[in-house]
Amino acid sequence: MIFQRLIWAALAVAVVVGSVQSGVQQLQAVPIILAAEVYESQKVEAPAAAAAPAAAHTHTDGAAHTHAGEAAKEWEPADGAERIFWTWVANVLHAFSMALLVFVVMGFSLARGSNLRSLTLAAWVAAAGWLTFHFWPSLGLHAEIPGMDAARLGSRQGWWVLAAASAALACGSLAMLRNPWRWAAAAAWLAVPYVVGAPHIATDPLAGFSGEAQTALRQLGTQFIWATTWVSLSFWVCMGLAGGWAFQRWVRPALLAVLQRSEAPVAGAVQAPQ
Repeated sequence: MIFQRLIWAALAVAVVVGSVQSGVQQLQAVPIILAAEVYESQKVEAPAAAAAPAAAHTHTDGAAHTHAGEAAKEWEPADGAERIFWTWVANVLHAFSMALLVFVVMGFSLARGSNLRSLTLAAWVAAAGWLTFHFWPSLGLHAEIPGMDAARLGSRQGWWVLAAASAALACGSLAMLRNPWRWAAAAAWLAVPYVVGAPHIATDPLAGFSGEAQTALRQLGTQFIWATTWVSLSFWVCMGLAGGWAFQRWVRPALLAVLQRSEAPVAGAVQAPQ
């Protein structure tokens, strides 16, 4: 019973949050991406890349692929309604996974005896989610617009995972530890990814563009960082609001019933010898 409630509650939250995220993306991030793609065709390839065979080349992320006419082209959604629809589907699926994670953390806190109201607890969990999955990793690796060169994809992904895990451990230390050292532990965890250092290329990420294009792309890049920040903030604010309401309405009663049933045999076993 509780599992069904958990899934349906997470799905309801995902539809709401994913729809809001899609709308904010269309207003904030998509126009910047489309504007940057106008300049992407003006990029001048490096001499080494230009001398390579036209059939295959390697991008900055290290993934080699061909552009030969006979090579099978991967499917991608067409511009317009089809792309908007599949973006919405991806956002809903992402929100569904995050809603499940938020509910698990809230349920764990409730089982540990938390007396916070569901909306307050959801707000704290959502704030920790924003810190973990956006703010702390983005301090080292900013959001990138199309056409920018960057370090190898594997290196960036590995560092992002390290930064997210460190932020999650810092939040866990503050929530679960009860001594003054929890602040030092949280600070130490937060410092780990920046002691390691985020991967960056030594050259200018816009080196292949003309001066005018570089100026325009740098402005778009700054705007894109702020746009992705607003998208992430809207996502986690909606997750806190919708998740807190759904948890209070559907998940919390079932979870409390399960906890009460599990405590009843323990209380009976303690009273029996008496």
